[in-house]
Amino acid sequence: MRIIGPSLMEWPSRVRTLFPVALTGLGATTVVGPPLVGWSVLRLARSVSAAESDRARASGVGVASVAVASLVAGTVVARRRFLTNTANAARDLDPGFREPPVSPLVSTGPGSLVDPRGVGREGARYVGTATTGDDVRFVTGAEPIAEPIRVFVGLDAGASVQQRVDLAMAELRRTGAFDRSHLVIQAPAGTGYANATPVDVVELLSRGDCASVAVGYGLLPSFLSLNRVDLARRTQQALLEAITAECDERSARPRLLLFGESLGAKVQQAALAVGVADLDRFGIDAALWVGTPGGVDYDDVHRAFDHVAVTLDRPAQIEQVLRERPTPRVWFLEHDGDPVVRFRSDLAHTRPTWLSPAQGRGVPPDMQWRIGVTWAQVLVDTLFATDVSPGDFRSHGHDYRADLGAVVTEAFGLAPVDAQAGWVERREIRLRELEVRRAEQVRGSLEAQRPRAPKVTSP
Repeated sequence: MRIIGPSLMEWPSRVRTLFPVALTGLGATTVVGPPLVGWSVLRLARSVSAAESDRARASGVGVASVAVASLVAGTVVARRRFLTNTANAARDLDPGFREPPVSPLVSTGPGSLVDPRGVGREGARYVGTATTGDDVRFVTGAEPIAEPIRVFVGLDAGASVQQRVDLAMAELRRTGAFDRSHLVIQAPAGTGYANATPVDVVELLSRGDCASVAVGYGLLPSFLSLNRVDLARRTQQALLEAITAECDERSARPRLLLFGESLGAKVQQAALAVGVADLDRFGIDAALWVGTPGGVDYDDVHRAFDHVAVTLDRPAQIEQVLRERPTPRVWFLEHDGDPVVRFRSDLAHTRPTWLSPAQGRGVPPDMQWRIGVTWAQVLVDTLFATDVSPGDFRSHGHDYRADLGAVVTEAFGLAPVDAQAGWVERREIRLRELEVRRAEQVRGSLEAQRPRAPKVTSP
């Protein structure tokens, strides 16, 4: 009997070869506890590091998976050194983002209250790549209404949750964010990563009449930030409470839109523990949560929002879910074959519904569940769940970029009524171009999108 069959993600051949070796002696029909399987996965992690390190360095993608594998396999001293080095690397700005933005409407720009050293690598990328008027004209065929606002406050910008939230609120007031039509509140990932693509969509389709804000809570990859979920939850709650209090004092307020992806989704859900009542309390108009990690809280979260929510795997299902619930307030975008969504502790001893038998897009039809083994198998799948190339959008695994254009538009009610024909296609083209532009700027090979004096040459 084979120990391993098809998996949710494609593995390097070396990893696939090592996996059954690591589990030798456990038996395909033996009840395996997670600690014992975890020991075997340590050996696999070493192979992940060896098999993937060269490719990850070359592509700039997948480094977190390699880092996690190296960390798991290391000593206590190596672990401490690794965590310190990783956090310091997250503070270091990319060459293309070392000069502050020229727009006064983004954090670290002219007049900003946020020191450039307080946003970190991911924050600098986020505030330094807002869409432009030309982007709006290309997609909608209309003139922009305003220049978009982006506010980001990183972990190092304040010594406490309240200090960081107070700084974010001061930035929102300074930039006039509460006078815009839409305010996107994003919970970043563990490193401070805030996904720019959904914000790009809002900026393009609102023609710049929007603001977005993210407040960080750490500097480590999400896999290493699970012990900071409570800190992240308190950060989100404090931010939501402050924004709600500000809106309550105004005669008009922006639509409040929540976005969280992966750990960011889990964090926002934790901040809304009462469910729909918390949406009402904070005045949330819509929430989109993408790739929510599986776990003990996953089912409870879905139940808490069930009567106002829809769940879908891909944009092609939008029409169907809207027939069943015409005005959803909460959207769960979760790929059927996303191992980050599917991985949970009880997978070690309980057959999941998605393998009874295998069902859903991205789940191999002949994938089978085996006690203990499938738990370890899906754990390894999570290491390869996000393998992306800039601008090459795919709807697969934990990569949701190809879905975000359509789903963000629908979830946040952004479809323009007066845009030129073909705006959907142009939206998708520009979203991909924007990501490529960001990637080039990260590498420092692109002249930053900032006005520069024309170069004078001799005749």
